[in-house]
Amino acid sequence: MRLSFRIAGVVAVSSLCASPAFATSTGVTGQTGKDGATCSTCHKGGELPTVEFEGPTSLAPGATGQYAFIIRGGPAKTGGVGIAVDSTEATLQAGEGTKKLGAELTHAQPRAFTNNELRFPFTLVAPATDVTLTLFGAGNSSNADFHTDGDRAVATKLSVTVGKGTPGVGPDDDGEGGGCAAAGSAPLWALVLAASPLALPRRRRRSPRRQAE
Repeated sequence: MRLSFRIAGVVAVSSLCASPAFATSTGVTGQTGKDGATCSTCHKGGELPTVEFEGPTSLAPGATGQYAFIIRGGPAKTGGVGIAVDSTEATLQAGEGTKKLGAELTHAQPRAFTNNELRFPFTLVAPATDVTLTLFGAGNSSNADFHTDGDRAVATKLSVTVGKGTPGVGPDDDGEGGGCAAAGSAPLWALVLAASPLALPRRRRRSPRRQAE
């Protein structure tokens, strides 16, 4: 049974990679790196590009931020993208060259590089509450031959603080059941534990003398 599942998984990946028109022309979801997978599963062999998010790292609750996902270098003929956010309370909105698929953004079709660079603009609508978001993105730089070999994909992420961000753990509530009080008492326990093995040998050394007396 386990072997059957493994074979099915290989077939599924092989089928996706064997369909470059589906993978590069219309875009796919689930390849942003948010859940571990990226489009580098299929697109391999080309020169390594660089990718980055451009945009604000902090937003007011409910505010809309303007962002861009940028691909530079690699084969640099055409490229595609996948973008996701880790909060269901945040909303991604497509910009030029992208479209919405489920909760993610992807390219509508392969776009041509200009001066070794490709930009995919989009917007992020922040939740109405304080939270720290993570944007996930993967960009593919392709040689435009409609085959997956000779291309190269890279993933990155960006942290965005909304309002005051996700509430941190207080000094007296660190999840370890002690906070600063426990940390402060640690040296005392260390001394006790360090002294214990020294005291025992001394008692053992004195025992023979008492027996001789």
